[in-house]
Amino acid sequence: MEEQKENRPLHKAGCEEEELCRTLKNLELSGRVKERSLSDGQEDLGNYSAKSSASDFSDPVYKEIAFTNGCVNRMSKDELKATLTELKLDTRGVKDILSKRLKNYYKKQKLKEPSCNKNYYDYICVIDFEATCEEGNAPDYIHEIIEFPIVLINARTMEIEDTFQQYVKPEIKPKLSEFCINLTGITQEVVDKADPFVVVLQSAVDWMRQKELGTKFKYAILTDGSWDMSKFLNMQCHISCLKYPRFAKKWINIRKSYGNFYKVPRNQTKLTMMLEKLGMSYDGRLHCGLDDSKNIARIAIRMLQDGCELRVNERMNAGQLMTVSGSMAFEGAAIPHNPQRKK
Repeated sequence: MEEQKENRPLHKAGCEEEELCRTLKNLELSGRVKERSLSDGQEDLGNYSAKSSASDFSDPVYKEIAFTNGCVNRMSKDELKATLTELKLDTRGVKDILSKRLKNYYKKQKLKEPSCNKNYYDYICVIDFEATCEEGNAPDYIHEIIEFPIVLINARTMEIEDTFQQYVKPEIKPKLSEFCINLTGITQEVVDKADPFVVVLQSAVDWMRQKELGTKFKYAILTDGSWDMSKFLNMQCHISCLKYPRFAKKWINIRKSYGNFYKVPRNQTKLTMMLEKLGMSYDGRLHCGLDDSKNIARIAIRMLQDGCELRVNERMNAGQLMTVSGSMAFEGAAIPHNPQRKK
């Protein structure tokens, strides 16, 4: 049904439509479009003006955007790549990704949007924990964090600026399973020499403070799914008798953001699948926390470049995972504080 809608031709299609499509391919964005049915290109308008009322969309510029979307929808993959090349935009990814990239470019041109949102985050911290595990974990298996990585994305330059990585000594089950060693590449010797979680958490907080996150700079946490914060960190804080850190109480779940932005089902938002659809391959060792975080950061950067405003969409409240509305303001994460013991 949606696919048929996506490819349904405009009413009264004729010479004018063909001329506009040719114009788009030649990168000429000027000219007015006569009023007509816009059903072929309206699907993305709502995301581009959260402050606009319904009446705002009667403005001719939105009709032009919708008509442009329709023409982009009918381009072949080769035509999309050729147009993106002329615009000096990235040409990697499947056809749907390329189409989204081109439509976002034209929207920004038509709406004359500023290149950066002053209310947006200055930095994004990508965190992807590695934890103890066994083959065929029982539902009540207690995972302990054994690697704490952070990859710092500068949201203004859209580049990875720095990284943090420390290993953690597990307390309940200090001996790693063979399955865990083979999966993560973390050896028994590495965790035996590592500090306990409370010390590593303090090191992470100190590192974030050095970057002036939460004080000088607004930032957000980003994860690949919900488990890192809602399960691994939550469980580890119970094990270590620590209060759940305030800076980690809300985050961007990139799987949700990716699925919503590129309009793909959730079962296609695994790390390697997201990379593949964006025309990228995994770089490093899969299930190494730092390498995973770097690859997640690459996806986040590509999404930012494609016009996505990554925003907090999940949070912890009273120990429970909750969804955050997409209409909320770009509120940054809390100032990192020293770990606090439970009373």
